[in-house]
Amino acid sequence: MSLPDTLSDRVAELAGPPEQIVMGLERMLAALAALKIPARLPMPVILVGGTNGKGSTVAYLEAFYRQAGYRVGAYTSPHLWQFAERLRLDGRLAPESLWCQQLTELADIARQIPLTYFEIATLAAVRMMLVTGVDMAILEVGLGGRLDAVNAFVPDCSVVTTVDLDHQDWLGSDRASIGREKAGIFRRGVPALYGDAEDPCASVLEAAVRADVPLQQLGRDFHIDPPSGKWSGFGQEKQVPAPSWAGPAQWANLALAVAAVSLLREKLPMPDTAISAWTLAPELPGRCQWLQPWGKDSPDLLVDVAHNPQAARQLAALLAARKGAARCHAIVGMLADKDMAGTLASLLHWVDAWHVLEITDTPRAATAAQLCDRLESMGAAAVSADASMAQALERARMTLAAGDILLCFGSFHLVKQLPMAWLQSDPA
Repeated sequence: MSLPDTLSDRVAELAGPPEQIVMGLERMLAALAALKIPARLPMPVILVGGTNGKGSTVAYLEAFYRQAGYRVGAYTSPHLWQFAERLRLDGRLAPESLWCQQLTELADIARQIPLTYFEIATLAAVRMMLVTGVDMAILEVGLGGRLDAVNAFVPDCSVVTTVDLDHQDWLGSDRASIGREKAGIFRRGVPALYGDAEDPCASVLEAAVRADVPLQQLGRDFHIDPPSGKWSGFGQEKQVPAPSWAGPAQWANLALAVAAVSLLREKLPMPDTAISAWTLAPELPGRCQWLQPWGKDSPDLLVDVAHNPQAARQLAALLAARKGAARCHAIVGMLADKDMAGTLASLLHWVDAWHVLEITDTPRAATAAQLCDRLESMGAAAVSADASMAQALERARMTLAAGDILLCFGSFHLVKQLPMAWLQSDPA
């Protein structure tokens, strides 16, 4: 059951439901002018876009800057449990009273300009960063890049984590089209970073050349060595801590964060000691978390909000590295507008039984019948629908033993049904 969320309801009253997506910067630019908010904010700004890895890259950046003693504003989306999760000020959720104050002050503008849910959230978040005087603003792109609300602000560094298929209805049907949209956060002469080391998207590289963007690419201009934790690039070498979450992709996200703080060291100096260890550990529930909620003599739980083919391939790599002779059951729920077949395909070989849940808090959800039919048509083993997350967890826990794996993935809407205390505990 979802917790009541008065902030989300208030934003929806001003803007319409979260599912209503209207791309374009015209409304944001008009609102910024009316509110007298400059596109060039008084503090340095990092824009973080990409298909996967945005949230963890933001979390690493936030931790590094806070460890160096800076006050950081980190704006992310979507939220998992409560709307207030979208903005952290100095590592803490922005107070509901501050959100309410900003939403009240934005009501007049919202009556004059038909702003979307995400646009109002973004305006309120940035105004709170201005009011509280943060030293660094880290803004995560909501959808795409070129036409996303956060792209109304001028960055000091732009980061594109990865480019793969997702949101094709909005961004284009192929990787090249999506890459062009992601690269829309680049600015002429402004440093930019790109994280697809093994298979860089040509359209991202071409966009950087066309716009005269000094693009630095993971695997070409900077590198990270996971076994040793050595980061090298830009004539520097640094020792960095291990990622906070599992998987090879997290090393890439960590490398991007280190590269960003290195590029911006003249604006905000960053001592090596601030990035050599975690003194303020990054927090990001629901991303590649290995948990043991039932104790060490019970199955392990792997939780991830993976909802597109690239993210599912990364999950499959985690299972391949850990599964061995263990059994793996999966709890899955997805949105109907996602590439269900492409996402599920990578995991078929590793999952021995499927527990399908129907997401009930958004009209975009796939039905349990749709997901079951899709899995069965792909040859999945032991597919069944469960009435609730509690039922699926109990059935899987009673079937699996110590050393076995229960995977829970598919959507933020699904993962938030897990007990909050589980995801806020440290990974196993």
